[in-house]
Amino acid sequence: MGYKTYTCPIARDCGGCEWLAVPYPIQLRRKQEQVVDLLGDMASADSAAIEDIRGMDEPVRYRHKAATPFAHARGGRVRCGFYAAGTHRIVPCNECLVEDPRARKILNAVARVTERLHIPPYDEDRGTGVLRHAVVRCGWKSNDVLLTLVSRVPELRDERRVVSELRAACPDVTSIVLNVNERRTNAILGRRCRTLLGPGIMHDELLGCRFEIGPTSFYQTNPAQTEALYRLALEGLDDATSALDAYCGTGTIGICAASQHEGLHVTGVEQVAAAIASAERNARANDVADRCRFVAADATSWMAHEGRNQHFDVVIMDPPRAGSTPEFLAGAAALEPRRIVYVSCNVVTQTRDLEVLRGHGYRLTRVAPVDMFPHTKHVESVVTLERR
Repeated sequence: MGYKTYTCPIARDCGGCEWLAVPYPIQLRRKQEQVVDLLGDMASADSAAIEDIRGMDEPVRYRHKAATPFAHARGGRVRCGFYAAGTHRIVPCNECLVEDPRARKILNAVARVTERLHIPPYDEDRGTGVLRHAVVRCGWKSNDVLLTLVSRVPELRDERRVVSELRAACPDVTSIVLNVNERRTNAILGRRCRTLLGPGIMHDELLGCRFEIGPTSFYQTNPAQTEALYRLALEGLDDATSALDAYCGTGTIGICAASQHEGLHVTGVEQVAAAIASAERNARANDVADRCRFVAADATSWMAHEGRNQHFDVVIMDPPRAGSTPEFLAGAAALEPRRIVYVSCNVVTQTRDLEVLRGHGYRLTRVAPVDMFPHTKHVESVVTLERR
């Protein structure tokens, strides 16, 4: 029996789905092999099993966040789409196989509206122009759609008309926010936001918990697989009464944990103050504020000072792609939790960090890969460690 394959007219130019021509079962097998190659010896030495990768039933339309840059085109047109792989050349896109179907229509509509209203796109070579990017987030379990316009300047010309025309062109949008990014940088978002329409946030659900998501909030792009990832992480908390959620962001893992384990008390640490404020609101919205405490601080420093006087059964860590640091890992081990649950979006840096944790007296007990981004080479991994 042949495998189902997917096609896209711009796949070769875009490069975002580099494995699109590879049948999905073979993609999963390759990702499984990647995890085994990196973690196999370590897992074998600790008598830990590497489980079968959790894939998607239908690996399309899974991205609920999408973005586009803008640039000048001939005849006063505004170009939008994706950057071609390794370049800043924009490849136009009418529809994306892996995005929520609403997303690309909205982003293209932004280009047409701003073109009509003569709002110039940003010129990254000269540092001139106005509109840099647009980012759209679409609810998975909600009908909320948050559109963020990224501008070089703090105000758009004739903002009321901009909003009016965007509302007419994009009836699915429930909030519009203007984000100001004045820096000469490749980073999409700046630090300042101003709401132009609606509440300026959206809401979505994970594992039965409702979360507030703002323009600059970190929130997983593939919520269906995020639930699979979180379920695996939360299985490491079955007998815990206290947990530290380091790198907690807006509190999603910790709040889901507290919601599913009635006797669990969670402390979340995150250095971005706005994320902590959002986490506190999320905890109240899910009736777990009495068992969730969030702290705006650098996690490494916090563990070395306040954290050392507290007991945690489990430390949950979900660092960025660069992984953690030796100082953080030493600090986590110094708390002497019975268990550490390491959620990773980069198994290469996770492998490096796991060697450090093993050196601090922990052993692997479980390795569970998850496919968050079908048709790409990326693979996520949830590793559970226990103190020897």
